[in-house]
Amino acid sequence: MNHSRLNYFADVKGGTPNLIGKVWKRWVVWSSLLLLASGMALAARGAQTKAGAANVAATGEKVVSFVREHFGVADTVKLTITPLRSSVFASCYEATVTSDDGKQKKDQIVLVTKDGRYFALVAGQIFDLASAGAPNTTAVGEKVLPFVRRQFKVPETVKLTMSPLHSSVFPRTYEATLTLEQGKQKRDWPALLSRDGRYLAVMGAEVFDLNFDVRREALKTITTHNQPSQGPANAPVTIVEYADLECPMCARVHEFLERELLPKYGNKVRVVFKDYPLVAIHDWALAGSIAGQCIYEINPGAFVPFRTLVFQNQSSLNAANSRDMLLTYGEQAGADRVRLAACLDAKTTLPRVEENTLEAKRIKIVSTPTSFVNGKMIVGLPSVDAYYKAVDEALREAK
Repeated sequence: MNHSRLNYFADVKGGTPNLIGKVWKRWVVWSSLLLLASGMALAARGAQTKAGAANVAATGEKVVSFVREHFGVADTVKLTITPLRSSVFASCYEATVTSDDGKQKKDQIVLVTKDGRYFALVAGQIFDLASAGAPNTTAVGEKVLPFVRRQFKVPETVKLTMSPLHSSVFPRTYEATLTLEQGKQKRDWPALLSRDGRYLAVMGAEVFDLNFDVRREALKTITTHNQPSQGPANAPVTIVEYADLECPMCARVHEFLERELLPKYGNKVRVVFKDYPLVAIHDWALAGSIAGQCIYEINPGAFVPFRTLVFQNQSSLNAANSRDMLLTYGEQAGADRVRLAACLDAKTTLPRVEENTLEAKRIKIVSTPTSFVNGKMIVGLPSVDAYYKAVDEALREAK
């Protein structure tokens, strides 16, 4: 997978990462695998009948299809999985997934519910708290938190907490959220615990439901009315792009869309821009989204030029200067500076940004940039040719 899923939790733009960033670098095994375009598949549960074997094969194909679409895994990446094996989590199977992009291979542990419906990525390994030196206490929080702090070398200056335990879709297990917090940065990480409090699996992301049809949900959920856009409203192909103004890969995709894709296809394509600021890791992205929506309300024609200016000068913005810089770029793009300042300071357009964000979450977007080409998901910019291929297929389907 590419950039932002990437460091959805650990995006450091250069220089020395802060402490929470350093911790996350250790704790981001799963996302680095996805960044290398890894994926995962389910395989047989040892069924003995032909019907059972066929069902298992169908499940494996379903998972591969889900992963490739949902995470933007390239067709050139080979995905393999070991036979499912028993897990210390009694209600689950465990397997090791290997991704091979032709340059290197990476392994990833996955947990799978025995009904084949849910699976989860495990960040690193499954820990046996009893044999790993966790404190001998019946209080799960008192046992897990010291272990996690030691295992992942979390500095004492980083606050580490755990939410109350709650039921999981993985039967006979509990789920909780571990939170790292340093200053304004706050990052959550889900975890599974066996009901006896002995085993811990820190998960790479939320649990995935294999019955979730991302294309169907996207077509049903995404709103394109009264949204910033470029290209004719009646274009046969609509690209909806969810982006974060502070995301470097988003800047690359914006440049590609503006300079290459739109000129190539002309009035056949419309691009609709959606906000998905990753506030947990980016300190001015939310302000940028609010400013962009303010500009859209003040002068819709200034929205795209503003976005272009922000992306071109992305590395120059920071939490301290972002307000002045956003106002300057907005004015240069054609928006009234006084009206923009009033709108930005009052956060007048925050509800519009929040609507975009909630929409992104409903269709299970986990990274930026993520685009939908007539409903087909594209994560990041796997390749220029892959993007063109998706548009060409959409054009053929639209005829």
